[in-house]
Amino acid sequence: MNGNEFIKRVKKLGKATGTSVRFEARQGKGSHGRLYYGSKFTTLKDRKKEIRAGLLHAMLNQLELTIEDIS
Repeated sequence: MNGNEFIKRVKKLGKATGTSVRFEARQGKGSHGRLYYGSKFTTLKDRKKEIRAGLLHAMLNQLELTIEDIS
């Protein structure tokens, strides 16, 4: 899964659960940005590159989500 797909899946989950989701590209250096899920947030690297398993799980932990939530 790449960064854009991750954002899309989190937004879909937010819509289903009534949780606000937003992405702010200017909250990071270069291609980094910040993805907010309610009051939680994670930093997202380049949105066009693949997210490896370890980073994906770390980002989900920061948002207090599981892989099943966005599948």
